Amino acid sequence: MATAGDVFTLIRERGETTRADITAVTGLSRTAVAARLAALIDAGLVLEGEQAPSTGGRPAIPVSFNTHAGVVLSVAVGISRTRLAVCDLAGTILRLSDIDQEVALGPDDLMPDVVKGLDVLLEDHPSATVYGIGLSLPGPVDRERGCSRDSPILPGWDRVALRPYFAERFDAIPVILGNDANAIALAERGGELEGHSDLLVLKASTGLGAGIIAGGALQRGASGAAGEFGHNKIAAAKGRPCRCGDTGCLETVAGGWAIVHELQQRGYTVRHLRDVIELAIGGDPEARRMIRDSGRYVGEGIAPAVNLLNPKVLVITGDMAGAYDIFVAGLREALYGNATTMATRELEVVASAYGGTAAPVGSAAMALDEVLSARAVDALVAR
Repeated sequence: MATAGDVFTLIRERGETTRADITAVTGLSRTAVAARLAALIDAGLVLEGEQAPSTGGRPAIPVSFNTHAGVVLSVAVGISRTRLAVCDLAGTILRLSDIDQEVALGPDDLMPDVVKGLDVLLEDHPSATVYGIGLSLPGPVDRERGCSRDSPILPGWDRVALRPYFAERFDAIPVILGNDANAIALAERGGELEGHSDLLVLKASTGLGAGIIAGGALQRGASGAAGEFGHNKIAAAKGRPCRCGDTGCLETVAGGWAIVHELQQRGYTVRHLRDVIELAIGGDPEARRMIRDSGRYVGEGIAPAVNLLNPKVLVITGDMAGAYDIFVAGLREALYGNATTMATRELEVVASAYGGTAAPVGSAAMALDEVLSARAVDALVAR
């Protein structure tokens, strides 16, 4: 039998519906629907509107998801920048800020600044109920323990529990941890691409990673390492040392960190991939060449994944998307030259709907999927 949480999920998915529709979909009696709606309205999650004009029967009373019932906090940790946001319960960013700090300094240096930054963002929403905190990291994570797991790109973070950093200021508020590309994939699935059940979301920034939606479900893999394609081996990278400690990884010729390093060796004053993107947009021929080459290498690297998964849409996000046309020109060339015609015949390559805010929106989406799940809402109503 459908619970209050199940009824809420129905309302959340539709945005607005009616008591009659809920009765028809769930099979509950009108009395049971009324009781569940009363509990959801008391919890502030659902709003009931005015009666619609009668067409001869019982007048329809619209009920809708109250997206302003509270907020979720979003933390998207990157290698060179961490993005913080306050979002409503629909995942819309209400306020955004950045911490430009190298993640290599370790959690003891970064996480206290993260908590302080969230506190500052909440000054505009002093009475808002905080439902949860979404925290995304590059690389594999242990979702249960709430830590980075065996990630060669996060020195000092491995197996360090991150939830305790929030405990003093945000006690009892759930902190949901996930991989950054997976978080963005959840956001894309629920945004403009809603209805597409097979997506491959490619995050191309300092490093390379992918989020996989197959059959409508996020695929994390047996050990949470699904999508770590940046460390696949390709011929063009043979012998090149990678930051993971191995050699020959795709990232050594296509990752933002490798491009920045090569340009620095040539005398360019660049610190981050974002600097390279600005040069490319400004017309610098070397920066444009390297970004296009990165796209070619990535296209070659993901062609087997396209053959294997046959996604409907390939979404490009991350800092590299700032030079989307240049990057994707190279990517298309190699992808369509290496993947099968059958796998690419209906494939759409698109930019992220969220642009530069994809990471914080994704972290919020990850949190919302947990704290507004039917199970979580049932627990909230019971309290």
